[in-house]
Amino acid sequence: MNDFDSLPVLITVPIAARILGISRASAYRYAELGLLPIKRLGGRVYIVRDRLKELVNAS
Repeated sequence: MNDFDSLPVLITVPIAARILGISRASAYRYAELGLLPIKRLGGRVYIVRDRLKELVNAS
């Protein structure tokens, strides 16, 4: 799943985990450590699609 343009601007952590090929728990841990680009809205954590795309393309 690498078609970032079809994703919403803010994506859930489980979807980001699938894109990255890591577990959901690891994705939440990386988000808390500041290793994933997050936005918090209403107590929920979302990953910023465009910044995640940059991160994936840089590796």
